[in-house]
Amino acid sequence: MNIGRVIGTVVATRKDERLIGCKLMLTQPVNVNEETVGEPLVAVDTVGAGIGELIIYTKGTAARHAAEKLQSPIDAAIIGIVDNIDLYRDLTNKK
Repeated sequence: MNIGRVIGTVVATRKDERLIGCKLMLTQPVNVNEETVGEPLVAVDTVGAGIGELIIYTKGTAARHAAEKLQSPIDAAIIGIVDNIDLYRDLTNKK
């Protein structure tokens, strides 16, 4: 699982028929300090996330399972909305 922030929506009027009914969200991966890491990705929203929300997403086969569409071309799925992150910095390598 990974942490990200929803930064937009993706509308595709023509797409694989197995994606019909899926809400597609543009998601920016972030680290635990909520700093941008990597490139944005398109994820299927399974929890009703909104723009600007901090989310948990998964990729690969776990994403298809989360969306309950095992035969679909889904690579990433939003599986949770983050309420809070408590990071104990004295237990990490970064100070």
